[in-house]
Amino acid sequence: MEQQNLTVVKEFILMGITDRPELQAPLFGLFLVIYVSSVVGNLGMIILTTKDSRLQTPMYFFLRHLAFIDLGYSTAVGPKMLVNFVTNKNSIPFNWCAAQLAFFILFIISELFILSAMAYDRYVAICNPLLYTVVMSPRLCWVLVAVPYLYSAFLSLITTIKIFISSFCGYNVISHFYCDSLPLLTLLCSSTHEIELIILIFSAFNLVSSLLVVLVSYILILLAIFRMNSAEGRRKAFSTCGSHLTVVVVLYSTLTFMYVQPKSSHSFDTDQMASVFYTLIIPMLNPMIYSLRNKEVKGALRRLWKNLSKLPVSRMAWTDKHNLTILNEFILMGITALPELQAPLFALFLTIYVVSVVGNLGLIIVTKTDSKLQTPMYFFLRHLAFTDLGYSTAVGPKMLVNFAVDQHTISYNGCAAQLTFFGVFITSELFILSAMAYDRYVAICNPLLYTVVMSPRLCWVLVAIPYLYSVFLSLLVIIKIFTSLFCGYNVIRHFYCDCLPLISLLCSDTHEIKLIILIFSAFNLASSLPVVLVSYLLILGTILRVNSVGGRHKAFSTCGSHLAVIVIFYGTLFFMYVQPKSSHSLDTDQMASVFYTLIIPMLNPMIYSLRNKEVKDALTRTWSMCANTLFKICCKIC
Repeated sequence: MEQQNLTVVKEFILMGITDRPELQAPLFGLFLVIYVSSVVGNLGMIILTTKDSRLQTPMYFFLRHLAFIDLGYSTAVGPKMLVNFVTNKNSIPFNWCAAQLAFFILFIISELFILSAMAYDRYVAICNPLLYTVVMSPRLCWVLVAVPYLYSAFLSLITTIKIFISSFCGYNVISHFYCDSLPLLTLLCSSTHEIELIILIFSAFNLVSSLLVVLVSYILILLAIFRMNSAEGRRKAFSTCGSHLTVVVVLYSTLTFMYVQPKSSHSFDTDQMASVFYTLIIPMLNPMIYSLRNKEVKGALRRLWKNLSKLPVSRMAWTDKHNLTILNEFILMGITALPELQAPLFALFLTIYVVSVVGNLGLIIVTKTDSKLQTPMYFFLRHLAFTDLGYSTAVGPKMLVNFAVDQHTISYNGCAAQLTFFGVFITSELFILSAMAYDRYVAICNPLLYTVVMSPRLCWVLVAIPYLYSVFLSLLVIIKIFTSLFCGYNVIRHFYCDCLPLISLLCSDTHEIKLIILIFSAFNLASSLPVVLVSYLLILGTILRVNSVGGRHKAFSTCGSHLAVIVIFYGTLFFMYVQPKSSHSLDTDQMASVFYTLIIPMLNPMIYSLRNKEVKDALTRTWSMCANTLFKICCKIC
């Protein structure tokens, strides 16, 4: 740059789809529905084509990869776009922008060539049906998807590296809702001729080579169909490629509209809408097209639905003689088998549960009604109290009933319901604690921007996503366990229905269920704990830079309660699951389970009410208001 000071660009500002505030909320709702539908549809297609034995053909192999690619490039764009709707500053870090561009190019180019491979697959199926299984061998199928992935990765890296090693001018506003190559080129100060030439050559090659394969394949398919004598044969041939042809027409029409129209007819709004169409709407439409227009996919969906609707069939268990018996209930071993301990333990846990219910309900009511507690911190605290109340209630009442009666049984459906609700609330708590850590980080490290960053919309997103994810994960685990075959032995070595004791009762293969639980448990821990650790490391760094002792004390006091809850909760989980197997025993595991299912939900409201001045003041005001109301009522009666 001649006679200019070089400025280092650390982030970019995305202009987004609209700058009109009144459209932010409805557009967020619309695109959230579109993205969730896309994720559910494509994930469902991947699972269906992997698991259904009748869909193990080359056509559905390619369809599975098409769904994976659709999921990939919609996820490269969608989540960040949704976040920008709920935050006032639509910024994206420099490295994240590079990553978004790299993944988007990788998946969008792969889609072009996967669609070409699918066209070739349909050509072989219709024009050479007798040689179909020979020509479309598993090895060739893998080559036809591996080569596009490798080529797309190569092209993605070339484009991204060439752009992001160039010099950017001081202006960092991208006229788009995601990091695309052409808007980024307009921000470069260095010569863009070479990069533009690379993009032009490869774009032309990608479009011409992929479209040529599709056109030639369908011309040959059309000729083969016209040579057929029977109308039924023609209809059947058309039906096998109808879904793919629809997907091809939709994608290439959108790309043609985007890039082939003359510059004079271009406008920012139309380009934005076209981009939205092929980045979010097409990935949502593709699984719909293949499920609504494809008889085999519809049949697989019906079979899956029948399997899920016959959930009670999994009550069947094998007896010693391998005759099927029906499991109607399970027996919970409980905490102790000693009769003399039943009454004192009943009284102890009744007290704990009542204190937990009163404390958490009180915290929910106080943070909801007190005008001085209407801040993001107490919004998250209210949801923490709700999750504490939820999972303690999923376990506590049934445990108390079992103390009061001699037969410690739980019905089959009751066990499934208990495990479902416990899974939903305990998983939600992990991520709500992470959201609270992030809230404390913003409050201490960026106090002037606190109300801007922690907007009500962002707060709702930070609790809604954990709830939705927890429901999905809980249902996944429940369905996998309760659609499996149980053995005749129905005694659960626990005081409530937990997944690991239930898995030990299964006769069918448990490898897949254990793998799902392991992967998601590791993800939950690895995604929630680093947020907490990084937040508190940044908080500690900020506090140590504060000069006054009073300032440090005030900063520590704002996060002391949350830190105490974090240490207790994660400490118990680590004691439960990280200790070596040799030191495990039923008694210690039972006590640790009691601690995090009943005692922690009791302690959390105590910690927040005893260590938090604002909560104590709110409780005092609430108590005074209730006392005055009762006094007035008594005076009227008297």
